Amino acid sequence: MTDQSNWQGENRRKTPRSHDRFYQIVLGLNIFAWVVFVAALIVFHYARPELISGVQEYWGVEGRQDWSRSLSVYLLILLALCTLMSLLVLILRRFRTRRQNDYFGINVVILLAISITVLIWIVSDMPQPPS
Repeated sequence: MTDQSNWQGENRRKTPRSHDRFYQIVLGLNIFAWVVFVAALIVFHYARPELISGVQEYWGVEGRQDWSRSLSVYLLILLALCTLMSLLVLILRRFRTRRQNDYFGINVVILLAISITVLIWIVSDMPQPPS
């Protein structure tokens, strides 16, 4: 074994998370990924087909039956960005969380699963452009 007495580095096990730069970057990416997901939810609300109730149909109120093409592009970009950032956070956390008492970060896994599922669902539900 090597002699640890002349080692001049920083002992990360005694460094609080609030002072760890790597942890702060991963936490910031995680928060930003959730903000992007909330933005995607807002864009989803305006891009989806409108729900026409029975009363609206009776009164002859028109509604959009298809996805908004212009907003759908933004929605797909936001969901893809959310997926990529979630994957990046999982990869970065893999480098740091090696001890048994480290937190797993289940919220990133949930965000990744939701964003991939919604991305696949929207892509499969959108009508293809005429060729």
